[in-house]
Amino acid sequence: PGYLGVIEGPEQAVKIADEIGYPVMIKASAGGGGKGMRIAHSAGEVAEGFARAKSEAASSFGDDRVFIEKFITDPRHIEIQVLGDKHGNVIYLGERECSIQRRNQKVIEEAPSPLLDEATRRLMGEQAVALAKAVGYDSAGTVEFVAGQDKSFYFL
Repeated sequence: PGYLGVIEGPEQAVKIADEIGYPVMIKASAGGGGKGMRIAHSAGEVAEGFARAKSEAASSFGDDRVFIEKFITDPRHIEIQVLGDKHGNVIYLGERECSIQRRNQKVIEEAPSPLLDEATRRLMGEQAVALAKAVGYDSAGTVEFVAGQDKSFYFL
């Protein structure tokens, strides 16, 4: 299951969080730099965090939309580089690990990632290519993932 679209209120936010499992991160859609972000460990925290994240998003970015994603403990931030052309061909080149951050901003990028093994690297690359193809991407770019210590990964 999953949900796409604007989250209409705290009740719907709680339903989504219950589906994906706690903890969750509530984030401003137009956000950056760590603004409009809240971690919630329970339904009560989701309801409260949803309202606060919406308010902070509106005042910081002029856009009160927020989204909810699984919060990964001890996460790794991994970016896969992709190249696409006008003929629908897309390849991935490799990854950069961007986990060393200060105030949610990248400080150091490392390649290759010390977390990934060859199988996980291939799976992430294939998912990055699938995403780029799905949107008709035809340039050089990056697909960002958050990865857990168990090598589970999610689009960021």
